[in-house]
This record gives sequence, structure tokens and C-alpha cells, in this order.
Amino acid sequence: MSKKKWLVSFLAIGISVLSGCASNKLVMTKEEFVQAMSQSGAQVDALLEKGESGEAVTVLADLAKRNPDRKEPWGRMAKIQFDSGNYAQAIVSAEEVLQRDNTDRTAKSIRAVAGLRVASQSLADLRNDVELKGNARADAASLAAVMRETLGEDVLVPPAELEARKKREAAAAAARAKARAKPASVIAPDDEKQPARGGDPFSQLK
Repeated sequence: MSKKKWLVSFLAIGISVLSGCASNKLVMTKEEFVQAMSQSGAQVDALLEKGESGEAVTVLADLAKRNPDRKEPWGRMAKIQFDSGNYAQAIVSAEEVLQRDNTDRTAKSIRAVAGLRVASQSLADLRNDVELKGNARADAASLAAVMRETLGEDVLVPPAELEARKKREAAAAAARAKARAKPASVIAPDDEKQPARGGDPFSQLK
């Protein structure tokens, strides 16, 4: 082997060794991951208390990148994204969990409910689109009604939006009931209830 070929081979081996060392540093042992997950969890909780859900997801994404075989960071990300109303991202994170553990029920639930809420919102947009005519609009309205009847309003609509809607409907119902109510009968003054002087004292009993 020539000196030039030997040098190239030596450099290639050196690069491979260095790459292997670098990759080993990125992947944590089980004990290291448990500790890192605990520390990240505390950091994520603190960020969520401040309302910084985006930063919390970034912390978990970094942990997931360094531990590609672990589902836990993706599962926590899916919950945060779902609670924040980022349903599309929650579906993606739930899929990452299921790729690593296809029996994870929490991930399946997040994926299903998030998907339904995205579909429900899309159908509502189509139903309310005045320019949408014909079968497309009718199908959207029909499917949205079936979804509500089958799964219930609580599943399809986010809790905050559902609560606000219920309050608006209750206020409207109260206003309609008040408008329909008859005015209270006018009570005659006491002096009008007395029989006229000289009249029949039993006339009020007739």
C-alpha cells in the first residue's frame, strides 16, 4: 500500500471513530435519560406556568433528538400541543409516540380527538361559507351533525369555546323567556276593594 493510500485510510478510520464517539455522547443511557427527563420535566413545568408553551416544546424536542428511541418526550409534547390548541402538531407528536409504541393509549386518544377537532373546524368553515354551494356544503353540514350526535359536543369543541357558547345560548334563552313573559296583573288599591257606601255588602262575594 502506498503512503498516500495509507494516509487516506488512516484519516477515514479516524473520522469514523470520532463520529462514533460523537454519536455515543448524543445517545443517553437509561439512567441518564431518566435523570434528564426529570430535569426537563421540571423546566417544562416552570415554562408552562409562565405560559411559554413554545419554549417548553423546544426543551422536549431537544431531549427527543438526543434520544431517538424514547417516546416520553414526544408524549409530553403531544399533550402540551393539544392543550394549547395546536392540534395538527399534536397529531404529529402522537404519531411519533406510536411509531415507538403502537399500544400507547394516550397517544391514540390525542391523535383521535385532535383529528376530530381539526375535521370539525374544517367542516364548520365549509358549512358557514356562503360561497360554497351544492353537494359539498350539504355533505359538510350533514357530516358535522353526525359527528356531534355520535361523539358529543364536548369531544369536538375545545372546552373554553364550548363553555363560552353555552353561556351565550343560556343568555339568549333567558332573553327570549323574558320577552314572552306576560306583565304582572295590576293589583287594585285597597279603597277600590271596599263596597260603596249604602251598597250591598255582599256584592264583593258574587
